[in-house]
Amino acid sequence: MASLFDLDQAGFRELLSDEPAYRVDQIWQGLYQRFSPVDELSNVPKKVRARLAEEAPPALTPVVESVSDNGDTLKWLWSLADGAQVETVLMLYPDRATVCVSSQAGCAMACDFCATGQAGFDRNLTRGEIIEQVIRAARAAGDRRVSNVVFMGMGEPMANFDNTWSAVQGLHQDVGLSARSITISTVGIVPGIRRLTECELPVTLAVSLHAANDPLRSSMIPINKRYPLAALTESLIEYREQRRRRVSFEWAMIEDVNDRPSDARELAVICRETRAHVNLIPLNRTPDYPVQGSTPAAIRAFSKLLTEQGVNATVRHTRGAEIDAACGQLAFREGGAGTGTESPVRLGRTASSTP
Repeated sequence: MASLFDLDQAGFRELLSDEPAYRVDQIWQGLYQRFSPVDELSNVPKKVRARLAEEAPPALTPVVESVSDNGDTLKWLWSLADGAQVETVLMLYPDRATVCVSSQAGCAMACDFCATGQAGFDRNLTRGEIIEQVIRAARAAGDRRVSNVVFMGMGEPMANFDNTWSAVQGLHQDVGLSARSITISTVGIVPGIRRLTECELPVTLAVSLHAANDPLRSSMIPINKRYPLAALTESLIEYREQRRRRVSFEWAMIEDVNDRPSDARELAVICRETRAHVNLIPLNRTPDYPVQGSTPAAIRAFSKLLTEQGVNATVRHTRGAEIDAACGQLAFREGGAGTGTESPVRLGRTASSTP
């Protein structure tokens, strides 16, 4: 067991088999409804709290907490029990909050623009390690309700499908999040998209697209060589038709790479096929990334071209740039992520506002 939150109710009953049956209900409500730490479960005897702390300790130990946007964006770098590191971002709004969670320590996708991908892959996170990120962020959010969870942090969720989906079920059933308020982002793992199509909960699917022709996309996102745009597009059409859910494309705006009129026209073709919505994300740069983000004027022009071609596009407001809020950046600043190997800082998926 990697996390206290890997235990389901049956697991708690087994662990506390010598306690009254209602004790599990008290603990469960405290953890999942009030987001209380174990030592603050005041209706649970001290001896039971001590036992839980010893036998089922929290999985996440804070290494660094960074704050920006006048306190409205928080990012944590956590250390796990085996020394692997992951990141979580909390974005606060006047009456709600969004949590961006990691699904893996490191990532095997090796995307050219991503800090986590440049670090390499360490391991998958467990169900509990994913859920605990949301619980810890919800505590920090205070009175602002966590209304959205996005799987856009470190790692490729579709490459850790079973644990990701188990965490989604826990967030829906135990924490009480609407399935439509949970977004799973992928760089285009077609078998994972097809598995998601068969799942019962109508979560939101987002695809980190960033290029709309195979040569450019394969240079940025190597997995595109295995699952090229034709296969990806087919799987997204199946998802939309079977789940009755709109797909979103994430498109990081990079100057003279994917912000040209030709890029907009290519993207519009795929959007019309899939009926997808596009989120245009200003590049969350780091000093060692060799390209510039698109200018505000170029982003506006790109958005206008998409709109003229019948595509719904939104320019996202980037948050947390000064605290390395793109996935993988903070871990590198602190000396390495995943396996702990030193690597140059690169761009990760950008922490941005969500609807």
